[in-house]
Amino acid sequence: MPNHASRRTLLAAAALAAVTVGGATSAASGARRAPDDPRAPGGPPGRRTDRARLRRLVEGMSLAEKVGQLFVSRAYGHSATDPDPADAERNLALFGVRTAAELVARYHLGGIVYFAWAHNTRSPQQIAELSGGLQRAALATGARVPLLLSTDQEHGAVARIGRPATLLPGAMALGAGGRVADARRAARIAATELAAMGIRQDYAPVADVNVNPANPVIGVRSFGADPRAVAALAAAQVRGYQSAGVAATAKHFPGHGDTETDSHVGLPVMRHTRALWEELDEPPFRAVVEAGVDAVMTAHIVFPALDPSGDPATLSRPIVTGILRERLGFRGVVVTDALDMAGVRQKYGDDRVPVLALRAGCDQLLNPPDLGLAHRSVLAAVEAGELTEERIEESVLRILELKTRRGLFEAPGATAARTAETVGTPGHLAAADEIAAGTTTLLANPAGLLPLDAAAAPRLLVTGADPASPTGTTGPPTAVLARELTALGCRATAVAPERAAAAAAGHAAVLVCTYNVPEGESPQRTLVAQLVASGVPVVSVAIRNPYDAARLPACAAELATYTWTDVEMRAAARVITGAMRPEGRLPVPVPGRYPLGHGLSYP
Repeated sequence: MPNHASRRTLLAAAALAAVTVGGATSAASGARRAPDDPRAPGGPPGRRTDRARLRRLVEGMSLAEKVGQLFVSRAYGHSATDPDPADAERNLALFGVRTAAELVARYHLGGIVYFAWAHNTRSPQQIAELSGGLQRAALATGARVPLLLSTDQEHGAVARIGRPATLLPGAMALGAGGRVADARRAARIAATELAAMGIRQDYAPVADVNVNPANPVIGVRSFGADPRAVAALAAAQVRGYQSAGVAATAKHFPGHGDTETDSHVGLPVMRHTRALWEELDEPPFRAVVEAGVDAVMTAHIVFPALDPSGDPATLSRPIVTGILRERLGFRGVVVTDALDMAGVRQKYGDDRVPVLALRAGCDQLLNPPDLGLAHRSVLAAVEAGELTEERIEESVLRILELKTRRGLFEAPGATAARTAETVGTPGHLAAADEIAAGTTTLLANPAGLLPLDAAAAPRLLVTGADPASPTGTTGPPTAVLARELTALGCRATAVAPERAAAAAAGHAAVLVCTYNVPEGESPQRTLVAQLVASGVPVVSVAIRNPYDAARLPACAAELATYTWTDVEMRAAARVITGAMRPEGRLPVPVPGRYPLGHGLSYP
């Protein structure tokens, strides 16, 4: 059962933080922009749009072409025109065509979203070639409008593109660092590399305020539990992404931070009152709108205080139009979360969902489960008068304005030379390490075990959880941590958890990586208890949710890294050995153990 007392503790702490700092800052004050405000969508950073020219372009499109611009679909394969046979067969079964290029031409698509599981992201050079092939297909057919190519490259726990691209700390790690400049720098590096691969829309940053330790889908993807801090960091990332030519997409409106159901598999319900929403969930979205965010992604959640109809937010006109458009003054592109997720498919059929999303005020329809059915349904709704063609044109115009701001009508493609000289450069990799250096949080060190004296070459045992790499190109974290400790002068060995207790004797310390430890008894808790009982000093390292510390026996030292990718493991090794001082502060409270903002350092 969820720990509601713990959730209330986090809500109270986050609300107190908001009150303590005087509520929303000027960036989150909610002041609406005049239509000619240069920071609003359509102004800098980016290119100004010629609405009259774009209107003429829209007027010259057929209805099918206009409807196609609303859809962003997956497509299988590493190549636009020559996918592997299995991917060609998958495309044929789902879409009636064999290649991604044919899919673009058939449906006049506005965009393609890249996934690793669709075999789109094998390497930076391959991605750039795929992007170029898709853009050539778009410019050779129909209205000849370039595609908006997109992906989820949040960094940290969610990333679709792995090494040799630069992998940066995720949102909660940045929240622990607390440096707005680092958040912006990380986003700019990420966007620079995405743009070099032809990707001009990133579904980031996450603007949700995570106040529920039991949240199964947000957690460390959030910057934290303090709405003011989340607002500042999310706005900084918007500016970072868009300064490098990539459309930022703040998500998941109106806020997904206090749910206990994953919207990929069910329909979450947000129980906040309207007053609590305004205090806790609204400030980051106000901030990103003030920062000129290009796009906002909706959440597949029911929010009774904002709309009692029982419709998910993605299909709610009171939420999308009434709050996001009218209350917050957002004039950019509203994109749905993926329409193949269970949260948006429980109440209505796949033929109705895209129509209702447009009626609610959404513009981009992301990854419908049946693209042909969705496309036909929108066409039929226009022909039946449920949607007007003018309403379709409003969304198409917003999408074209975004494409213009990001320079797609001038240079939509990517080049192999630019990709090679931009992605995973030594400068970017060094910057990732510099940013990570301020994120590791020392939670406990009661007897002063840390830092370990690497000059004495202590024997260390590393064990614990080894979750799969988000990109398949990093880790495993225990091996990486052992390698990095050894490089710093220690003699570290990684062993499997089942061998750790027997192998502990004779070591100066045992380091245990933990990953989302549940409440109550669990194999991870048992492992830590066995190691503590061995008498060898134990250092627990929470490599995802920092809440692990409250669910384990007390250890000689406790750390939180917020991500289990290599860059965070390197930072943890440097903190453990004293090569750098711990600087991170908890961006969320750990109920029953540590308050928001807690973090130790060395004398």
